[in-house]
Amino acid sequence: MTEFHREIDVENLWPTIWREARTAADKFPLLADFYTRNLLNHACFGEALAYILAEKLADTPEHINHWQCYLRGVLEKDPAIEQAALKDLLCQLQSNASIKDHYTPVLYFGGYQALQCYRFAHSCWISDQRPMANYIQGKVVSMFGVDIHPAAKVGAGIFLDHAVGIVIGETAVVEDDVTLFQNVTLGGTGKGEGDRHPKVRQGAFIGSGAVIFGNIEIGAGAKIAGGAVVVKPVAPQTTVVGPLATALNQRVA
Repeated sequence: MTEFHREIDVENLWPTIWREARTAADKFPLLADFYTRNLLNHACFGEALAYILAEKLADTPEHINHWQCYLRGVLEKDPAIEQAALKDLLCQLQSNASIKDHYTPVLYFGGYQALQCYRFAHSCWISDQRPMANYIQGKVVSMFGVDIHPAAKVGAGIFLDHAVGIVIGETAVVEDDVTLFQNVTLGGTGKGEGDRHPKVRQGAFIGSGAVIFGNIEIGAGAKIAGGAVVVKPVAPQTTVVGPLATALNQRVA
């Protein structure tokens, strides 16, 4: 099977998104206000992202603008958030054949939106704004069914496919270019404190329903099959399957 890959004009990604949104708004008048509010009213990707997430996080419509201003302030202090969000988007666009435009993940994919909310929550956590971080985390759980602790460390180019039921614990690490399917748990060992969650290295793939417990390492490029239960380290470029996470052919090509 040939792996899907689409070339993206990275330098013109935002203008492309804006043009597509303009076309869609003109073609479907019922959606014109939606496209205008979320994309067309904004001068850049970061501003649009702040507004889209503000609509999700605000308790009342009156608070949307306040949240937008707050999130834009966080972006100004921590530009790595926008850079990571763009890498997450490119990951989706380049590898997900179901996407026919350049804006669908930003507007509609709960996994993508949940991940970006986590990025803001993490920035709040490490800047001693923990009530804000906890609020964002709680909203993400209730909206998307995704529970990423604000203290967890998550890289860029992350693909949360379908995302519902994903749990990532406080001391977990997820490096760049990792794919996590729905109902994945990166869980602890049950002890109350200390380093107790998995470390998932660059380019690893974790299938739906897999559970990984404890401060163990999932090596770079490793593949964890759906439904696997992993309690021991997995070597780089290794595939493991089944309830006891048995190695399959040891190494993947």
